[in-house]
This record gives sequence, C-alpha cells and structure tokens, in this order.
Amino acid sequence: MSLSLYLLNLLYLQTTGTALWCYDAQFSCEEACRDPDHWSGQFPSCGGLRQSPINIVTAKAHSNSALPPFNFIGHNDQINISLDNTGHSAQFSLPHSVRLSGGALPGIYRAENFHFHWGREGNPGSEHTIDGERLPMEMHIVHIKEPYGSLAEAEHDMAGIALLAFLFEESADDHPHLDTVIEALGRVQNNGSSSVLVNFRLTDIVPAAAELHSYYRYVGSMTTPGCEQAVSWTVFQRTLPVSSRQLSAIATKCRFWTGKAMMDNFRPTQPLDGRVVYKSSSGCGLLQPNLTLVCSFYILLHI
Repeated sequence: MSLSLYLLNLLYLQTTGTALWCYDAQFSCEEACRDPDHWSGQFPSCGGLRQSPINIVTAKAHSNSALPPFNFIGHNDQINISLDNTGHSAQFSLPHSVRLSGGALPGIYRAENFHFHWGREGNPGSEHTIDGERLPMEMHIVHIKEPYGSLAEAEHDMAGIALLAFLFEESADDHPHLDTVIEALGRVQNNGSSSVLVNFRLTDIVPAAAELHSYYRYVGSMTTPGCEQAVSWTVFQRTLPVSSRQLSAIATKCRFWTGKAMMDNFRPTQPLDGRVVYKSSSGCGLLQPNLTLVCSFYILLHI
C-alpha cells in the first residue's frame, strides 16, 4: 500500500471515530494502533470477565444432556453473498434467510456474516485452542437473536448473539470447495474493497446439522473490539479439512488497513475467569420438541 493510501485510511478512521486497533501481527512502534493487550483502554468490555476466545480443556468440559442438536435453515440454499475487506478481516455477508435454532439457544437467530481467522506461512491461526493447541484456521458464523435488527441491539441481551465456530485441521488433500472462497478473497485485497460470491452454499464449507451433534458451549464475547459480552459460543468438535497449499494461499490474499499482509488475524486466548465449558451429549437430542424450552432454561440457569 502506498504512503498516500495509508494516510487516507488513517484520516478516514480518525474522522469517523473508528478506533485504531490491530492484531499482534500488525503492531510495531511505527504503527498508531492498539494491540490486543491494550484494547481495553479504549474498549472497556475487552477487559471483562467473559472474554473470548478461550482454551478449551477437554477433560474439564462438563457433559450436559440439555444441549440438543441444531436446526440450520438455509444452509443448503444457493445464494449470492457480498464480501468486504473491513481492514481487519474479510467478511462474507449472509442473507436473513439463513437462520439457526435448537442447540439450547433461547429463540431463533438469523445469520449476519461469516469470516475466517488464520496464521501465516502454514503456522496455526485459530482463535480457540483445544488443550493448548492452536489449530490452522477457524471459521465463525455470526447470528443475532430475533427480533433484534442489528448486532448493536443484540449486544444488550446476554444471549443476543450466537456464534458458531468451526476449526480446521491440516489434511493431505484440499478442502473440495475452499478454493472458491480463496479466489474471492483475492478480489478484496485492500481495505474497503468488495466483491460478490455467486451461487454459494454454506454446506459447501460446513457439514449438515446431522453431522454436527458434538460441540462445546460457553458464554463469552466477540473477539474484536468492542468485545461485547453477549455471545453464546458453540465450538464444534468435528474439524474441517484444509491443505497446506490452501493455508498458504489464504494468508497471501488480503491486507490489513495498515497495508500489511493480513496474517495472524487472531486474538490471544483469554482467562476463563470461573466460567464453565459444557459439551453436548445425546440426552436432550432425544427429547420431544415441546421440551426444547426446558433444555434452554436449564442451560441459562447453569452458565
């Protein structure tokens, strides 16, 4: 990125009141931005007691039969979606027809967007870690509870936002549909650029609900400023494949608002601070539909 373009970005962020925050990979003495250790100076919630991501210690996760399977709505629909480089990530917007229910969530949630977190040069870049291990990549699908009209409205409800996290594990073979996403990332290289991904299905990337019955659940926050503590997190146990070639390609496609290559775009794990991580089991999945609210109430009482 040229100096003039960088200065224009800097001026835009200052005039719009958007805070200059960045990831560890971007931070240097030459950059006027706050690294994750200092986000809370401008965004107080980032220093709260329910922050994300976390390290999930599998042996300490509490098995909970009140965590039933999910119902994904619109995941198999063929849709055209917009893609934007926000300066911090590449965000794929989803239509409101993509929705979510079940999973002991207290209501129906509509999808807002999905995005990825990755490392650099094949190094791990997931946000959540499992037993201390950072995986190659992580995908988040962001949902807000109906009838809220925006994330800003939903953040005032402790269960206003539902985030689904899918962890990727390196495989010898390519993910069969990820190249389409990688190609789209290449069309939004710089901050503010946008494109359209046509004829896309979420099931091209993530499995059907029937294959995602095992997951971890905890209460937490958004992983970027302002770190709103209104998120019901679901981290699926099943990993998705990604090849080393695809990992390397993803890390070369986009640039941060500073002009640096968009790599290591993950927040360090945060203290659990007394929270309990639950893992699903088969019990509630066998209940009749009219007992779904009982399951949801049980979960809310115990988190």
